[in-house]
Amino acid sequence: MTQAQLQEEVSAYLAPRRLDEALQALADGDATVLCGGTDLTPQTESGVRRYKARLVNIRRVEGLGGIDATGDVIRIGATTTVSEIRSSAALAKIAPALVEAAEHFASEQIRNAASVGGNVCNASPAGDTIPSLLVLGAEAELACWKDGAVQTRRVPLESFFTAPGKTVKQPQELLTAVVFARPAPDFRCRFRKAGPRPALEISTVSVAVGARVSGGRLSSVRVAMGSVAPTPLRARHVEAALEGRVLDAATIAAAVEAAGQDAKPIDDVRASAWYRSHLVRVFVEEVLNDVGRN
Repeated sequence: MTQAQLQEEVSAYLAPRRLDEALQALADGDATVLCGGTDLTPQTESGVRRYKARLVNIRRVEGLGGIDATGDVIRIGATTTVSEIRSSAALAKIAPALVEAAEHFASEQIRNAASVGGNVCNASPAGDTIPSLLVLGAEAELACWKDGAVQTRRVPLESFFTAPGKTVKQPQELLTAVVFARPAPDFRCRFRKAGPRPALEISTVSVAVGARVSGGRLSSVRVAMGSVAPTPLRARHVEAALEGRVLDAATIAAAVEAAGQDAKPIDDVRASAWYRSHLVRVFVEEVLNDVGRN
């Protein structure tokens, strides 16, 4: 998109500092939200998306950034960068799968700009942070301006995505944070991603596993996959194969077999459906072996 085209589409640029100001700017649904711009910019330049009348930069809105890991509910503000997640000692301890996803997210420059809110709201089946957030049981916190006040609601992330690039978020709503309950001390989680390179690439397949492990037995199992369906998904058949079982070779083999029932990949320019189906089975086995070792 040229500068002239941008000026033709966007009639106003706003950079609010307060949440109420940002939400009022979004209230009629005729605004585009900008944070890091790492997805928005290439999409508008390629013509996949068009700017709405107002461009609202939320990067400096007070209270939308940072990681609060001090209480029973972990809160990651929407404008928190992937680099901040990657370097968080608290998240490395309680949610290592999310830090592992950040490690394999694009390049250093992109990680410094890209936000967790943008990655979630972009709603790509290949969104790197999403499988890890799913196994953590995360919810999307949404806010809007209604009846002269800020109104909020929370949506479980597993119900948030409806199609590639589509979510249940309404045009007048802003994702303000992702939140999840503090994992139990015996909770373990791990993440794997495949692309032509370890980073700098859109994932070909990604898998995250989270579970409580006590006496070698699994409970509260969550398994999530990316790039194997129209949206990131919970792998319910794999979860059922693992729940309540001792994590041994037979259980891992059953989970690997069940992965074929959950993953429904397609052929595209990045990989064939056959290759993705193969990779997801390999990753389920690798991640479960990692969980068993730690």
